[in-house]
Amino acid sequence: MASTAFPSRDDFAALLNDSLGGAEGGFEGRVVKGTVTAIENDMAVIDVGLKSEGRVALREFAAPGQKADLKVGDEVEVFVDRVENSHGEAMLSRDRARREAAWDKLESEFAENSRVEGVIFGRVKGGFTVDLDGAVAFLPGSQVDIRPVRDVTPLMDIPQPFQILKMDRRRGNIVVSRRAILEETRAEQRSGLIQNLAEGQIIEGVVKNITDYGAFVDLGGIDGLLHVTDLSYKRINHPSEMINIGDTVRVQIIRINRDTQRISLGMKQLESDPWEGASAKYPIGAKLSGRVTNITEYGAFVELEPGIEGLVHVSEMSWTKKNVHPGKIVSTSQEVDVMVLEVDEDKRRISLGLKQAQSNPWESFADRHPVGSTVEGEVKNATEFGLFIGLDGDVDGMVHMSDIAWGISGEDALNLHRKGESVTAIVLDIDVEKERISLGMKQLEKGAPTVGGTAVAGGTGGLNKNATVTVTVLEVRDGGLEVQAGEGGVTGFIKRSDLGRDRDEQRPDRFQPGQKFDALVIGFDRSKKPNFSVKALQIAEEKQAVAQYGSSDSGASLGDILGEALKAKN
Repeated sequence: MASTAFPSRDDFAALLNDSLGGAEGGFEGRVVKGTVTAIENDMAVIDVGLKSEGRVALREFAAPGQKADLKVGDEVEVFVDRVENSHGEAMLSRDRARREAAWDKLESEFAENSRVEGVIFGRVKGGFTVDLDGAVAFLPGSQVDIRPVRDVTPLMDIPQPFQILKMDRRRGNIVVSRRAILEETRAEQRSGLIQNLAEGQIIEGVVKNITDYGAFVDLGGIDGLLHVTDLSYKRINHPSEMINIGDTVRVQIIRINRDTQRISLGMKQLESDPWEGASAKYPIGAKLSGRVTNITEYGAFVELEPGIEGLVHVSEMSWTKKNVHPGKIVSTSQEVDVMVLEVDEDKRRISLGLKQAQSNPWESFADRHPVGSTVEGEVKNATEFGLFIGLDGDVDGMVHMSDIAWGISGEDALNLHRKGESVTAIVLDIDVEKERISLGMKQLEKGAPTVGGTAVAGGTGGLNKNATVTVTVLEVRDGGLEVQAGEGGVTGFIKRSDLGRDRDEQRPDRFQPGQKFDALVIGFDRSKKPNFSVKALQIAEEKQAVAQYGSSDSGASLGDILGEALKAKN
């Protein structure tokens, strides 16, 4: 009975534990309310109804970056870690209490996809720490802002909204985003602003960013793209050539896509179009000066005025340089003279000619070296059909294999000359339109016909095919005879096989220079030189005799017929 009236210290502790439901089911691990009884040395002494009071640091009652607003008598919530430590004091935590309460609230807000308010208060690897009213969350660096932020200091210790991306209470992990809030707000602002814009509208904006393909312009909360091709009518290699970040620019709205909220802008649309009236300004055949702006494999672009460029196709760049890359003829920024070849105002195209603005070297050559004149040049190339000779004016002439030498085959004549050799030739023909010059070398050999003392490319000399003429042997060769018709007439050639009908008669060595005899004109070569034949003359005379004196069927022998023919001729 006495023990009941006067309980001991242990009996009192047992009774207290029983009233709280035991140590494990009582205060420990719970959030309870307590009263501040004193404030000592940055510590708050709090009575939560236990046998001893507990101490909590004042900083746990303060918001990040602020002082604690706490005084004696205030009622606060704390978390009981232990009822009694080794010093006989209760182990209390304001942070744990706030964290437990915050988690309950955050789970509810996360389920409803609601925004939460927090304060960025520290840096960690890969991001920052955020205080969500007691619960600590992780803010990745990529989720701080829509664009990368170099300095986060102005954003720290300021209450601001966040969106919870992930949370795991068991692990104590929370991931939040500030960027999601900004994007949502931005989308709302864009939707409102885009309703007030219209295609064709002229508006001012500020250049926010510049890329290789254009610039982004802030139109007052919504961005538009100013493509590099819409900056100016003239060629722009990079937007920075015209604008800089921070510049205020006047632009026109070209297109608005309300579904994607994309806006296309233009600056050149506010200028006069230089292509208007281009056909009148640049008539065909006009010679102009311009600047080379770009060089490609197929030609070069020449700027005639800001905003108007014409193309000089590779085929119109040089009279003489064929199949050469345009970069070896002109260079970028070079001033050149060109001629207008074609204008298509609708397609905004002008075809220009570079070579047409220069003198035609083929015409110049024809003026300086008419047909029949002698020229000198270097063998530039030997082909299977002739020699190409480099002439003055950077043009080439061709000596056909049949015009290289008399009395030998064209293949053998080609082997007489080598690349780089200097030769002399006569001009046979000039075709300015086709850019061709025909030359002859054999026409300069001994006995070539002359006109006024100058060797010429030939001419028939008044001879007609099938005419019988008296020729004089000029030179005896293995392949035949070089002969001259009449006195000082044209020269020609008699092939070995045309010296007679019989094999014995076809020996050139049976003739001597100066010897004269009759031959028949059987044709002309490509330089209009006559070809003669004794054999053809013999056959023709035989046919004529047979026709005049009768056939061998009459009883007369061939000898009789020819004899009568010779008598008649004499």
